[in-house]
Amino acid sequence: MSYPELKMLISGEWTDGSSGKSEPVLCPADGSTIGTLPHAGPADLDMALQSSLEGFNIWRKKTPHERQMVLEKAARRLDDSFESISANLTREMGKPIGEARIELRVAIDLLRWYAEEGKRVYGRIIPSRFPNMQHEARKLPVGPVVAFVAWNFPAVNVMRKVAGALAAGCSITIKPSEETPATAIAIGKSLTDAGLPAGVLNIVFGVPAEVSEHLLSSTIPRKLSFTGSVPVGIHLQKLAAKNMMRCTMELGGHSPVMVFDDCDIETAAKLCTAGKFRNAGQVCISPTRFFVQENIYDKFLKLFKEHVEGMRVGNGLDEQMSMGPLVAERRIDIMDGFVSDAVSKGAELLVGGEAIQSEGSFFAPTLLQEVPDTAKIMTEEPFGPIAPTARFTSLDEVIERANSLQFGLAAYAFTGSAKTAGVLKQEIETGMLAINSLHVHSVETPFGGLKFSGYGYEGGIEGLEVFLATRYSSETYG
Repeated sequence: MSYPELKMLISGEWTDGSSGKSEPVLCPADGSTIGTLPHAGPADLDMALQSSLEGFNIWRKKTPHERQMVLEKAARRLDDSFESISANLTREMGKPIGEARIELRVAIDLLRWYAEEGKRVYGRIIPSRFPNMQHEARKLPVGPVVAFVAWNFPAVNVMRKVAGALAAGCSITIKPSEETPATAIAIGKSLTDAGLPAGVLNIVFGVPAEVSEHLLSSTIPRKLSFTGSVPVGIHLQKLAAKNMMRCTMELGGHSPVMVFDDCDIETAAKLCTAGKFRNAGQVCISPTRFFVQENIYDKFLKLFKEHVEGMRVGNGLDEQMSMGPLVAERRIDIMDGFVSDAVSKGAELLVGGEAIQSEGSFFAPTLLQEVPDTAKIMTEEPFGPIAPTARFTSLDEVIERANSLQFGLAAYAFTGSAKTAGVLKQEIETGMLAINSLHVHSVETPFGGLKFSGYGYEGGIEGLEVFLATRYSSETYG
């Protein structure tokens, strides 16, 4: 199946909008233009906002069971088009087709899980200290939602917002990334085909700053949910504050990996390779700072290097590839900068370190050793296929270094000691921690960070609660 025609969803209609503006969508594997994406103008955004209010007033009155039936029907439609949607996800984002399939499966699971969990939104009766009085706390949908998401997970990033909002009874207007629009559009079509009322979901595209400022200047939305960088998250939070919008911010990370000398070194090296270079390192929870205990450092690096050298890089549609391109050519210069800075500060380049000459935006899987904490890559999120490694001696030392940054999204550790694991669970400043694995998220578990990595959650019951408000009432009787 070829890449689809791209449209926006506004007030229940698929449209090119009224602005007359558009932009090309490029395939990162070869730089070719695979689609043309229309942009929304101010009138289109106003229509989306108004329809979201009207759609909310319809959708919030549906029973949780009625909402679940629509969302389940949409999940079945995504199942029916699974292979074609996965292939287009790879075409627009670049990740290997196997990773695209996993991502889409997780997105469908999110939709089904939220659809069911929406039937279990409970309030409570609170015992009164007064006779003949009843206290009630009821959970209600917060209202129309606006959401903006990054390009690195075109299915999951969108579905975390859409499924949570819809299951809670909210309407949502979302601006996916202009670099990866087809996956979001496929999700939108599955929902409209499943009978979602007009206006409950709007999908718009355009110049990001212009779209976000227009939507957030309106008093219609009552909730903002954002996945992206820290600077953009801070900017959007300021815009949302003008209208007292509730916010959920899933922002950047710089995840430490702590490899202790009592771990299974071979398993750790294998998992670290798979985790670091998944999606070419373009993952907010990607392991990005590798601290290895001194007496196993050389052995671990030898194994890590062997795994990295065995990777195959190429077009993600080739089933044999273990890593695809970066999302766009602009990312190559950023990777070059990280490598040259690290080497200039004393790090040694073991593998990779340069762009792969081709038509696409490929950068070789890269491994650095003896990287000082002063190197830029140890303080700034690389968001690419570079693994910097450094030695540590003690538990206290590595905890201090792991906690030294303002990021706090995910962290990882490999150890055979229950005592060490217990200390890490208590002391590491992170929203998510995995020990002896790199698994920090399932659809039923909370996903979110601390410090500059944001606040609020996606996934789990916590991901539903952010779209709900609590209304208290008291009643005197008798």
